[in-house]
Amino acid sequence: MIVLPALIVLFALSWVYFDVFRQQSVNQKANYAIGDMLSRETDAVDDTYIDNAFRLLGLMTKTDIDLNAVVFPTDLRITVVKYNASNSKYSVVWSAARGDPQVLTTGDLTNYTHRLPIMTNGAQTIIVETWDQYDPVFRVGLDPFEIKTYSFTHPRYAPQVLWAGQNNGWGNGDQDAPGNSLCNNSAENETDCTNEDGSQNLEPNKKRSRT
Repeated sequence: MIVLPALIVLFALSWVYFDVFRQQSVNQKANYAIGDMLSRETDAVDDTYIDNAFRLLGLMTKTDIDLNAVVFPTDLRITVVKYNASNSKYSVVWSAARGDPQVLTTGDLTNYTHRLPIMTNGAQTIIVETWDQYDPVFRVGLDPFEIKTYSFTHPRYAPQVLWAGQNNGWGNGDQDAPGNSLCNNSAENETDCTNEDGSQNLEPNKKRSRT
């Protein structure tokens, strides 16, 4: 009876900290899943796509998502960034947010420079950020706080992830051309983005023959 209160406190403390690390892991994996999903896109992304990515985040983190809510327990921001090697600067190609955060602008990237890779000139990377409000079940010295996750991913099957209606940067901006101006577009480029065998992956592929 004397040590029982101490055991209960230790159990509650262990449970809370275990759950914190578990929830952090869940949020980071959800972040990676959304980034990987976007990196494989060869069609233009629009608001509906971002809405569904936000719902997917809620599903994976077991958070109720209401796009019409005033206050959001979970937030998502997706930003495509382009690198200019001539001045070693990054610029925002497009940014979309769901929840409370504002979209990123090129001026905001000053705080992101140390978190972004050095890329080839004109290359793009996809930044995915999430915020999830965590409220401990037991009060054991840990106040409610926000779990933040961050990742960047290079596009895999196409050189860019285009926003719907945005000029593709290949001259004519014809988004109705075959291949949605990203892949099988003979009017602008001859890149074949079919990838049934994984040969178009930009990541290491053990099945690829060596020369």
